[in-house]
Amino acid sequence: MSTRFKPKFNIKKGDQVVVISGNDKNRTTPRQVLAVYPLKSRILVEGVNIATKHLKPNAKNPQGGIVKEEATIHISNVQLWDAKAKAPSRVRLERKEGKAIRISKKTGQEIK
Repeated sequence: MSTRFKPKFNIKKGDQVVVISGNDKNRTTPRQVLAVYPLKSRILVEGVNIATKHLKPNAKNPQGGIVKEEATIHISNVQLWDAKAKAPSRVRLERKEGKAIRISKKTGQEIK
């Protein structure tokens, strides 16, 4: 796949986000981003979109069994959490010393 038009998102691994749509919608409790898949426009969020996976017996797990784990959700279904405002916030980008810095539109503070 060409990287000429590689998508860029304001959400990174380790950020705090809130789910704003779907079955796990909760705009008051922040959750942590475990992984970002920019080419698929999806992210993996801790404790959201739990799926059941059936495992075959193998050397590690000779019994096999059923495991519940997180599945990815679309990046448009989450919003960054602003810790200062204790609310979800939109983001704008500014450049300082050649680096892009994420700024919360609610408080005007930098998002770390």
